[in-house]
Amino acid sequence: MNQNFTKLAFTDSVKKVQEQYGSRKSYARMETSGDQFVLTEREIPFIESRESFYMATVGENGWPYVQYRGGPRGFLKIIDKTTLGYADFRGNMQYISVGNMNSSRKASLFFMDYPAQKRLKIWAESEVIDAEQNAELLQTLKMPGYEAHIERLIIFKIQAYDWNCPQHITPRYTSEEIAEGVAKLDPELLKSCCPDDID
Repeated sequence: MNQNFTKLAFTDSVKKVQEQYGSRKSYARMETSGDQFVLTEREIPFIESRESFYMATVGENGWPYVQYRGGPRGFLKIIDKTTLGYADFRGNMQYISVGNMNSSRKASLFFMDYPAQKRLKIWAESEVIDAEQNAELLQTLKMPGYEAHIERLIIFKIQAYDWNCPQHITPRYTSEEIAEGVAKLDPELLKSCCPDDID
């Protein structure tokens, strides 16, 4: 059953610590709020515009593993409002995340927008599908113009999500974002500050 993220994150040990440090009362109220697992007009464009995210899984030995996933903007596809997926290519062939997902199916996704100082957490049930087993899904998740061999398809069924506080997120910009910003500047202003760099 899909549920409010507090039902997944607030285990008994977490509640005990909240009690110890005085935050239990306010977070108990949060637990009574409605379930949040269907993506809205706030989450959809945010996810579609990401070039990367962090993915956590847990092995059967109980140890967590965090992996950085990156690709062209929009490589993580929104299949529907409760399902995400991406085409997975051959990498270093350690298959730690894949093995963990086959074992527990649990995954946590962490999305960052450094320039806008936003972050989104998603709890999901994962599924690993051989690329040759589902031609229709393969076509949905392929990135046009990206020719690397797709080994498998990774699907995330969203169970819950939550937006984090933006505090302490240091704005960082990609070279593409910097180029877009510079292109919007007044050419006369650029000439006055950087005359040698402007034709």
